[in-house]
Amino acid sequence: MPIQFENVAIAVRDLEAAIAFFTDLGLTVLGRDTVSGQWADTAVGLDGNHVHIAMLRTPDGNGRLELFEYIHPEAIETGPTRPHEIGMHRVAFSVDDLDESIEIAARHGCHPLRGVATYGEAYRLAYVRGPSGIIVMLAEDLNRR
Repeated sequence: MPIQFENVAIAVRDLEAAIAFFTDLGLTVLGRDTVSGQWADTAVGLDGNHVHIAMLRTPDGNGRLELFEYIHPEAIETGPTRPHEIGMHRVAFSVDDLDESIEIAARHGCHPLRGVATYGEAYRLAYVRGPSGIIVMLAEDLNRR
């Protein structure tokens, strides 16, 4: 049976701030909803699961990012992940102009973990600490110029 990638879902503490960050980077909102009910409890494995969600899409139409903010149960605040921790690591995007993307992120108070790196002659990239502590990799393909 073939498998197809659907999306990455990320819990955030402030849905509006996360939407603003990702749409400023170029994603578009496909839809928004409030989700609850027995089907959601069963699917997610939490009694009383109740969230506000937004589905975003990359400009090429191939990538989707689902952002959600918990209404119930109360969200559990954790420390931001670090690049070498086991588990969800980061979400990555190809960008046309890395410097411009970093400037956009900075307007949201989101900055590179260390700076801009160059991977051989292939990519300029930076890991940015995004909204709710999400690590977002921004990569500019140097061979697309």
